[in-house]
Amino acid sequence: MDHDNICPMASWLVEPLPQEVHRSVQRIRRAEDVCRVALMPDAHLAETVCVGMVIATRELIYPEAVGRDIGCGMAALAWHSDDSLFDSERFARALLRRIREGIPILKHRRHRELPNEIPAQGLSHQRLRNAANRDGAMQLGTLGRGNHFLEFQTDQQGRLWSLVHSGSRGMGPLITQHHLESCSIRSAGIRGVLAESEEGQAYLQDADWARRYARASRLAMLRVVGEILATGFSIAADWNSLIHSDHNHVQMEEHFAERCWVHRKGAQSAREEESGVIPGSMGTTTYHIRGRGVAPSLMSCSHGAGRRLSRERARKSIRTRDLLQEMRKVHFDPSMADRYREESPGAYKDIRRVMRAQKDLVRIENTLQPRLVFKGGNIRHTRG
Repeated sequence: MDHDNICPMASWLVEPLPQEVHRSVQRIRRAEDVCRVALMPDAHLAETVCVGMVIATRELIYPEAVGRDIGCGMAALAWHSDDSLFDSERFARALLRRIREGIPILKHRRHRELPNEIPAQGLSHQRLRNAANRDGAMQLGTLGRGNHFLEFQTDQQGRLWSLVHSGSRGMGPLITQHHLESCSIRSAGIRGVLAESEEGQAYLQDADWARRYARASRLAMLRVVGEILATGFSIAADWNSLIHSDHNHVQMEEHFAERCWVHRKGAQSAREEESGVIPGSMGTTTYHIRGRGVAPSLMSCSHGAGRRLSRERARKSIRTRDLLQEMRKVHFDPSMADRYREESPGAYKDIRRVMRAQKDLVRIENTLQPRLVFKGGNIRHTRG
């Protein structure tokens, strides 16, 4: 590919791109072997490659176009219950306490083994295998910090749902950094590797492992919630309702009659009739959707609302009392209010505008409102 050329791009934007986001996107469009780009309405600035970008290549893999939290995604599950229990503050406090005890933020206290479906031997390097057996086992089924959350929601019929947003924990960043160190190609400020090379195949193998790890981790958390609701409150899960999707991955797909490597960073696959979940920010609406399979989007859609303010700007401009006002109808731990400011609804785009911007990409199946939120808070301000 001629580096002076710029590849085709389709976009679904809520508003004009800020200059720094525009420059980042234009740079990636000129990267070697990038043949198509799609920009989602939740696009915002991030390290190296913006969140909300979908990038297609023919021969190269760009780990930074996947992101460090490989396999990060959403898992939604309905319960055989309505949401009337959340009218009781006592019930909400008891449930939040049980969840905090059962789902750690960072790691489990006791030694654990990886499940059989994601053995450490499935990783390409001994360094990664050692980390998987040590840290990966201890972090499986933990939530993580930042914008990761577990939320109880109610749909339009009053049915109770849970939604988990979490990823590959420490393993995803470790896998990404390990492979970036061996990337032999540098173009437009990002590092890449030939997919068919030994290094490329090793990255694809490990990225697939991280996706399966992240999926298993979300399911483990939902099972813990199921145990809590069953034993403490006689509420059973409806596992037939499960919706499970991720939004940081790379995979071979066919688009425009051509096989290509599709990288999604903060974007999810939205093939025709494919199910997915698009949450707003903490305390706002979530949507269950089905894809419409729109070709120029590389059959993708947004993964959420997308940040309006960087974490630093949100920290400076959003007060604790602002967050408390925004969350007045949602149960959460008020002692965490200061740590949640960077994730408050005011730090994110209006999810209703985001959904309008991509109405040709997805069909809304269900609309849900939050009743209880469990989060770990900001990582920079809570570490010892």
